[in-house]
Amino acid sequence: MALVAHPPSPSLHWRHKPPLIHRNTTSRRLKSSLSQTISVPRTNTSTEYQFSLLQQLTILCQSKQNLPQALTLLRQQISHHGTLDFLQQKEAMGLLLQACGRHQDIETGRGVHQMVASSTLFHDDVVLNTRLITMYSMCGYPLDSRSVFDGSEKKNLFMWNAMVSGYSRNQLHEYALRTFIELVSETEFKPDNFTFPCVIKACGGILDVGLGQGVHGMAAKLGLLGDVFVCNALIAVYGRCGVVDEALKVFDFMSEKNLVSWNSMISVFSENGFSEESLGLFRKMVEREESFVPDVATLVTVLPVCAGKGDIEMGMVFHGLAVKLGLNQELMVNNALIDMYLKCGWLSHAKCLFNMDGNKNVVSWNIMIGGFSTEGDTMGTFGLLRKMQGQEQEKANEVTILNVLPVCFEKSELRSLKELHGYSIRHGFQHDELVANAFVAAYAKCGLLCSAQLLFNGIETKTVSSWNALIGGCAQNGAPMKALEFYLQMENSGLEPDCFSIGSLLLACSHLKAIHFGKEIHGYLLRNGLETDPFIVISLLSLYVHCGKSAAARALFEEMEDKSLVSWNALIAGYSQNGLPDEALVLFRQMLSTGILPDEISIIILFGACSQLSALRLGKEAHCYALKAFLAEDVFVGCSMIDMYAKSGCIEQSRRVFNKLRKKDVASWNAIIVGYGFHGYGKEALNLFEKMQAFGQKPDSFTFVGILMACSHSGLVEEGLKFFNQMQNFHGLMPKLEHYACVVDMLGRAGRLDESLKFINEMPEEPDAGIWSSLLSSCKSYYALDIGRKVAEKLFELEPNKAENYVLVSNLFAQSGKWDDVRRVRQRMKEIGQQKDAGRSWIELGGKVYSFLAGNNSFTGSKEIHNMWRRLEEKICKIGYKPDTDSVLHELDEDEKIEVLRGHSEKLAISLGLLRTSKGQTLRVNKNLRICVDCHNAAKLISRAVEREIVVRDNKRFHHFRNGICSCGDYW
Repeated sequence: MALVAHPPSPSLHWRHKPPLIHRNTTSRRLKSSLSQTISVPRTNTSTEYQFSLLQQLTILCQSKQNLPQALTLLRQQISHHGTLDFLQQKEAMGLLLQACGRHQDIETGRGVHQMVASSTLFHDDVVLNTRLITMYSMCGYPLDSRSVFDGSEKKNLFMWNAMVSGYSRNQLHEYALRTFIELVSETEFKPDNFTFPCVIKACGGILDVGLGQGVHGMAAKLGLLGDVFVCNALIAVYGRCGVVDEALKVFDFMSEKNLVSWNSMISVFSENGFSEESLGLFRKMVEREESFVPDVATLVTVLPVCAGKGDIEMGMVFHGLAVKLGLNQELMVNNALIDMYLKCGWLSHAKCLFNMDGNKNVVSWNIMIGGFSTEGDTMGTFGLLRKMQGQEQEKANEVTILNVLPVCFEKSELRSLKELHGYSIRHGFQHDELVANAFVAAYAKCGLLCSAQLLFNGIETKTVSSWNALIGGCAQNGAPMKALEFYLQMENSGLEPDCFSIGSLLLACSHLKAIHFGKEIHGYLLRNGLETDPFIVISLLSLYVHCGKSAAARALFEEMEDKSLVSWNALIAGYSQNGLPDEALVLFRQMLSTGILPDEISIIILFGACSQLSALRLGKEAHCYALKAFLAEDVFVGCSMIDMYAKSGCIEQSRRVFNKLRKKDVASWNAIIVGYGFHGYGKEALNLFEKMQAFGQKPDSFTFVGILMACSHSGLVEEGLKFFNQMQNFHGLMPKLEHYACVVDMLGRAGRLDESLKFINEMPEEPDAGIWSSLLSSCKSYYALDIGRKVAEKLFELEPNKAENYVLVSNLFAQSGKWDDVRRVRQRMKEIGQQKDAGRSWIELGGKVYSFLAGNNSFTGSKEIHNMWRRLEEKICKIGYKPDTDSVLHELDEDEKIEVLRGHSEKLAISLGLLRTSKGQTLRVNKNLRICVDCHNAAKLISRAVEREIVVRDNKRFHHFRNGICSCGDYW
């Protein structure tokens, strides 16, 4: 006869991790007589004594801490041949085994197992062995359950069911299915309504809908589809596998439904994105004649639907229902309510609920910490974390760490990141794959790629997700070449890339402008049928956009069957970023015509396109749309509006938008400071900088770009040099090339060319072409031919084929009368196939943009425009205008030069503006090149003669002409 195996040592068995969320079990406080050794009462009859003993065991089994005492009492009775008979002993053992499983007390359970195995009466008792199997599985020891099962000679269907259920409970779904196959193929037992729910759950665990359908068919043949538990399990498995239609068919087919049935179907809709259907089914459940009263499971299912939709009104309705039903004090319901308020952006309501909750668990803390983290509130996140750690019961777990890490993605939070890392190591969390990967990504985002790589190297089993964290970290944080190298290493390790790997790889190619690598990846996607994945298609679209291949991006976009808002945004942004703002606006209108409503990102892109065109009227229309669509409160939209108005010449409107912002972050301060700097209002920009710090905002590197640019355009050289030094010594920010470029430009504009050249030579970084180009432009302004020649040599070393550089050098020579050198430079331009960009100006009138090329008379109505200019010329000549022929850098006689000046594009645009607008209206003109001295002088005098403000935006800055004076103070 086979004997039940004795309980093995715990160290030899596979222990499964307990679930992250435990339901607290409130135990009753025992009487003082039960907290000590229980004395056995002596009565006149053994029956009364037996009843008293079983009653005492029942009371002891209610608390985990009293289970060892219950085991001792039972052992004493059995070893001393007490008055319990065979059936009562069996009942007592079963009672204790159930309690051990319920309280997850494995040690006491092993003690009971020892008693059963050593007993000649009970070692092969089917009921007790079934209880043992269940106890081990509930404690997380399924291998011990299997040991009991295999050691039992007698097996009935209950024991088989317990084994299948044990595997399923411990998420060993394949083992559950194998056991089920053994049951139906090797025994005469027929699975029943207890077997099938566990087997169906296992099918959902491995997401095998085909297998689930097979089990469904078997249940139908056995006539079990009338069982509500079987049908509920089928609904759940179809929902988990995403086959919503099948789940709904089962639900509709059910003749009898309980509350679990309704909850299951509501959950299926919710988890598969059918939020309206989920809420609709809830209404149907409560409105039917035989309505069910919602329970905890119902509320924790529908509240996430409200959270996902951001529907705070519906969420509040469910909150009221929870209060009415007395369920708001339930821990799971309260947690779901807090989560709903947080995801709807109602942080104060969530905090109120959280603070009032006297029964918090680790999930409660994690939800609240995650809410602060999502808001980007670093102080609030860490404040709550410290408060949590001060609690005796609940301590941070893996989920806590994952929720806190998003606020550690800045270099300024590196110390906090290291503290979290140390805590995770001390508590063994670094072995969790998600935590390890998150730390790799966090170190990369903080710029510590070496630390990220070291941490990655310490991961024992590197999955695709681990590689993705490292590859993505490199691609997103300035190391695209390393991202490509790590990708190749991942491939060599035998792992196949997933969509996230491909997305990071495409991002790296975008940063490198490596279109040839990108096309290879595109080919790989086509060969492997991955080009339909929405995430990958958007990444491909972005690659072509960043590489300047707008036509290829458009072709890819047109092939997409499902054009989402994200894809529209990507393509519109691509046109805008590649200098095609007109096409971006046309595409935006097309998007609206398809019925797709823009979001915050769409509006930001739209403002960017309007900024490039200085299309003020279109920008105002976009502003109105943002207000109507309730998008204007977004801080990023606000920054875009500030930038748009500033670049459209309306710095006063920029300031009004800035003043109305409820939340002013560093980006919004930067936007308004840069705006004032771009307009030449340096002192106002510096005042804003002081206010920014007074309000507690810490300036970043972008702030100092704005400050230095403002000082440069306003001639505040000493102030600019002071702020440049403060940036390093006081604010701890290392200057980048753009900061050095601002200082070079600032010194050059002030004519301090030797000082500027010395500054360049002492830079810790190699100067780029932009810096040399800026200095060369200053050399032209101050007729510094000797320095200009040296600078030109450096510039041609870096960019030998750029037309703009040759134009600068040519103008430098022409200004000094070196016509032979001019001809030599222009001949070189012809040889390399380059030509000078023609001067172009444009003006927006009535929502339409009119463009002019210098010397081009093909514009409709050009005769009227030239006549207008002649009349203006007569007026301004009377108040001091004299054509500055030095602005014409060609070998022509004076009369010819004067005629060339009359054809300058900004003069034509101003003339059209005066013809088409009413008296007193401001004219706003844009120019692709720097405004020449002659046009600058003419614009000043025109503003005085016609009593109009004229705003001209050239490729360097804004000029506001009023009453014969320019805002730049003739310093540009």
